Amino acid sequence: MTGERPLSPVSLAGLVRSRTVAALGTLHAGAPFVSMVPFAVLPEGDAFVIHVSRLAAHTRDMIDDPRVCLLVMQPESEGVAAQALARVSIQGEAREMEQGSDKARACREAYLARFPEAAPLTEFADFSFFAIRPSRARFVAGFARAMSVTAETLAKALRGING
Repeated sequence: MTGERPLSPVSLAGLVRSRTVAALGTLHAGAPFVSMVPFAVLPEGDAFVIHVSRLAAHTRDMIDDPRVCLLVMQPESEGVAAQALARVSIQGEAREMEQGSDKARACREAYLARFPEAAPLTEFADFSFFAIRPSRARFVAGFARAMSVTAETLAKALRGING
């Protein structure tokens, strides 16, 4: 991407590693809709994994229109201005993994490595794994420290963070 600055993988990977939930933006009947989802990252760093129920509005939204955005943000803390909080906004496409496929197994493995207590939910028929493949990201490391990030650079920074 033109104008992409060198990325600090430790800062971006550290942010993603330190957070277990993200804001998920979908299109709901053509309008923005935001919800919260726990997430993991595939070992290659090229996709975020979420495990969602078909009863949830965001699941129907992703099936209808796979364009999504995830926001992972540093937690608020006393004495830190809201504008100084590190965050990464990841645009991409969400695809449901076919039950029993190799891709679904890889998603389950990555997800359970991060959330072992979710194992019983992975047996529910109305839950499935979605892989969100980033197309681009915007990383803000604090005041005046914002940069655009390609999908390739993001994957490189996130490779192996669950391990």
